[in-house]
Amino acid sequence: MFCSARTFGSRIFLLCTAMLILTVALFAQNPPASNAPSEFVIKNATVLTATHGRIEHGSIYVKDGKIAAVGANVSAPSGVQAIDVNGAFVTPGIIDPHSHMALDNDVNEATSPVVPQMMMKDAFDYTDKQIYRALAGGVTSALLLHGSADMIGGQAVVIKTKFGMSRDQMLFPGAPQSIKFASGENPKRVFGDKGVLPSTRMGNFEVMREAFIQAQEYRREWDDYNAKVQKGDKDAKMPHRDLKLEALADVLRGKLLVQIHIYRADEFLTEIALAHEFGYKIRAFHHALEAYKVPDAIAKEGIAIATFSDWWGYKYEAWDAIPWNAAICLHHGVRVAVKSDSEDYIRRLNQEAAKTMRYGGANEQEALQMITLNPAWIIGVDDKTGSIDVGKDADLVLWNSYPLSSYALADKVWIDGQLFFDRSTPGYGMPNYKSFPQEGQ
Repeated sequence: MFCSARTFGSRIFLLCTAMLILTVALFAQNPPASNAPSEFVIKNATVLTATHGRIEHGSIYVKDGKIAAVGANVSAPSGVQAIDVNGAFVTPGIIDPHSHMALDNDVNEATSPVVPQMMMKDAFDYTDKQIYRALAGGVTSALLLHGSADMIGGQAVVIKTKFGMSRDQMLFPGAPQSIKFASGENPKRVFGDKGVLPSTRMGNFEVMREAFIQAQEYRREWDDYNAKVQKGDKDAKMPHRDLKLEALADVLRGKLLVQIHIYRADEFLTEIALAHEFGYKIRAFHHALEAYKVPDAIAKEGIAIATFSDWWGYKYEAWDAIPWNAAICLHHGVRVAVKSDSEDYIRRLNQEAAKTMRYGGANEQEALQMITLNPAWIIGVDDKTGSIDVGKDADLVLWNSYPLSSYALADKVWIDGQLFFDRSTPGYGMPNYKSFPQEGQ
């Protein structure tokens, strides 16, 4: 039977409404993830450890949110829940070292080229559905960064993707603080369009030098004051507190991990020279599409890269990108991670890492480390997560097929030993928004 466009549209609207109500009802039936058992054994698994190869028919014993044992022969107390996965693959949780999800588009404070006092935690929306979609792709941790409008941007927030938990419960406990720098086109375009400094690459680096010269003086004033106080000088005058310079002084003190948005080979060398000039360390170059041109210089400094697998040509700085970049840098001793910088790609980082096996011949463990252990190091949490090793957080992913494949889907995702995603349950284990805990709960 035919119907008018208006009638057809009304029926579609009613159908979609009914489906939404049914979905919410299904979500509400699922218990909160916090009710998951704290002690269990995953057995008969193909375990990809990310540090000591593959374990066939292996087991992982999880207790109190930690990996208590892993191997071909694992003993656990009687009565502990056993999950037989029939040979399926288990990997560490995927870690994204470069994301802007859940920041409500507040990723740039583009009112000044130097804003290190900005805190991305203040923009973090713990109810953003992008967190759940990342979780469904096997992502268990992420570094949420300031944008690249500013030469020196704000301070990042590290989260675990515990969708459905409170805001504070999602923050990665003990993760060190990172700060975002940016070189190249973005800062000079953003501020050049406003007719203010910087509008060129020369201007970019002049802005950085001036900021660090001020930070050096600020640090000296506070160091002198603190030395006088320690000596008992009651007449010591406290310097003025400046949040911007305080953050930069912490960079100079080595208290913040420096993450730099950067593309071009010449700018890698300039950023390294600036770090030497002012005495700070660079943790990682992000994007880094021309890293293959100067891999030895990057490796010598112990700087990691967080790169795309094969993005290219989307801007001038990306014209010389090649899909062999990650593998070339890997073979020159650079610590390599594959990142998303995308709320879409974050769901398929396993596939992005797999491309490095095709382009450049990375082996299974090297490719897996690019989305687990290496990004964990970039974030500064590799002692807590990023591999399946005793004592680390039980951040684990069960896959329906070989994980470094375009066919693989995450079937179950555990974070700190709690099951946060289960493809076999109604609604895939997604919590009802009405059940989201409030702060303090």
